[in-house]
Amino acid sequence: MGLIGLIISWIIIGAIIGLLARAVMPGKQAMGLGLTIVLGVVGAIVGGFIGGLLGGDGVSGIMNNPWSIGTILLSVVGALIVMFVYGIVTKNRA
Repeated sequence: MGLIGLIISWIIIGAIIGLLARAVMPGKQAMGLGLTIVLGVVGAIVGGFIGGLLGGDGVSGIMNNPWSIGTILLSVVGALIVMFVYGIVTKNRA
């Protein structure tokens, strides 16, 4: 897969993970689709680091097999963590 294919794949995966995390997270999240995609990609990376800490493949597991159930679950957990932190940081903004 070339660089363009990799970028498109990450955008699609980021959108799916971000939308799943927004659906699971209680409350209203005021963010557009672009921020949701970024949240999903960053969440996938955070999930990869969590997987690496737990003895898994880490971020390389996301690169090698992004569509496995374990990878998706870890990515959603990572996205939830990122969304929670984002909510705390932007809480007092009007």
